[in-house]
Amino acid sequence: MKAVKIFTSPGCGYCALAKQLFSSLGVLYEEKDLSADSAEAEALSQKYNWRTVPMIFIGDEFVGGYDDVSALHRNGNLLAKLI
Repeated sequence: MKAVKIFTSPGCGYCALAKQLFSSLGVLYEEKDLSADSAEAEALSQKYNWRTVPMIFIGDEFVGGYDDVSALHRNGNLLAKLI
C-alpha cells in the first residue's frame, strides 16, 4: 500500500475529516503540522498551487484536499489509488 501523508494545521475541520476517512478505511497515514514550519508551508503552496489544508499525498502524488479525497472515495477510486 502506498504511503499517505496529510499536511494539516491545528483546528482544521477538514483535516480532521480527512484523517477520520483514512482511519475508517484502516489506512495508516503520516501527519505533518504545517503551522510549525512556515517555510515548508510556503514551498508546498508554491509547488502545488494550493493554499489550504489539508494537503493530501498518496505516494508521491498530490491528490488535493478533503473534498477531493472524499470524492475519490464516493466514486470508488480511493482504494485503487492506495495500491
